[in-house]
Amino acid sequence: MTERVGDWIQTFTGRQFWPLDPRPEEVHIADIAHHLSMDCRYSGAVRRFYSVAEHSVLLARAVSPRHRFAALMHDASEAYLRDMVRPLKRWMPEYRTVEAAVTLAICARFDLPAELPAEVKEADNRILHDERLQNLAPPPIPWSEEEQVEPLGVSLRFWTPIEAEFWFLTEFDHLTDGRFGAASRFPSQGGNGGGTRESRGETRRHG
Repeated sequence: MTERVGDWIQTFTGRQFWPLDPRPEEVHIADIAHHLSMDCRYSGAVRRFYSVAEHSVLLARAVSPRHRFAALMHDASEAYLRDMVRPLKRWMPEYRTVEAAVTLAICARFDLPAELPAEVKEADNRILHDERLQNLAPPPIPWSEEEQVEPLGVSLRFWTPIEAEFWFLTEFDHLTDGRFGAASRFPSQGGNGGGTRESRGETRRHG
């Protein structure tokens, strides 16, 4: 076995992943979906639990069809690196270097463009407004200028981790035509997956 850079983390599925030496063949969607479903946005400074996985699904449903897959996966690196708040990330160039390398491995694994589409970047900024209004305390002072944008117009669902994981995998399967068998963790769209679509009053957006 070739020597690896840095140390490894154990993923949800029991695999090894080297954050400082990411390789596409070691990226697995089951790990990404589960990790993101358990990771709360805004370092937990929210009124109700709101996961990175739910954020990603809502963003994917809000952009044009050709950019939905990129939107769904735009924060996938956080499955291995956790969600770092923007004010801190700006001052962490080494983290951004590692994040870029992990993102490239994920893009190679799932045939995604290395450059995030401009529409997704804009939508990712705009959804901050929706999240702030619906789930954060009023800010003590206005947020930074780049975050003073029109809201995207989404409604947060406040899914449990198991629901967020289910909908992330369902969206992924739809956008990849089931090539990776992502939703096989929820074979009946129920059972341990948190109930059927109908029982949760949810349907995925087509088009």
